[in-house]
Amino acid sequence: WFTIDKVDADTYIISEYRHWEETHCYLLNGNNRSLLIDTGLGISNIYDEVVKLTDKPVTAVATHIHWDHIGGHKYFPDFYSHSEELDWLNGKFPLSIETIKKMVVDRCDLPNDFNVNDYIFFQGKPTKVLNDHDIIDIGGREIEVLHTPGHSPGHLCFWERNKGYLFTGDLVYKDILFAYYPSTDPEAYLTSLEKVAALPVKNVFPAHHSLDIHPEILIRMREAFRQLKADGKLHHGSGTFNYGDWGVWLEKYIFLLDFKEL
Repeated sequence: WFTIDKVDADTYIISEYRHWEETHCYLLNGNNRSLLIDTGLGISNIYDEVVKLTDKPVTAVATHIHWDHIGGHKYFPDFYSHSEELDWLNGKFPLSIETIKKMVVDRCDLPNDFNVNDYIFFQGKPTKVLNDHDIIDIGGREIEVLHTPGHSPGHLCFWERNKGYLFTGDLVYKDILFAYYPSTDPEAYLTSLEKVAALPVKNVFPAHHSLDIHPEILIRMREAFRQLKADGKLHHGSGTFNYGDWGVWLEKYIFLLDFKEL
């Protein structure tokens, strides 16, 4: 189910290419412990892969509390989350479990031992609540927490300045960016792109799709969002906009019955 790629001696990409979302999780090994950025869809056990790549204690962090990023959190009792999305870990996620299950099995080459009827949306209490500019020290490696809302209220990017590594979650990737949910904020999305585009990034590590992605895309995305704002189109319902190797979906959300407000 998982594909492993090695970035450097202490950094690995754990990918789920058999699902259409092509989710990527990242294992950063330090001298004292390891940091796992996102835990994937939860279709297969990511813990079994992680323990092959580190003998250190593992802390999991979520770029955000969506099913495709916290599916394996149940295997990591030491996990961190942002304060804006704690309610989503406590029974208040705005989508029903029935809708989530449909998304989990959509366009997916499922393992033979997977039963979607057993699938749950992870719930739990983090061992630490993260804030903007917190530093996660794993021993010889310091990773800065960046609050980058837009795709979700508590979305986080993780910035390792010494290596120039930026782990962007769902803020930046090649393909169509989702900014149409009621819980998304297109204006905040632009502010977050301004934030990451100002960094001296050497490598961009997205949560989905192509890993052939370069720092210049941060500038292109920022400029496109700036233009959408200038044109009065940076809001829900304005349309879908394509820019070659990426785009942004601002149409209204289609699963109307799952939300109390639109």
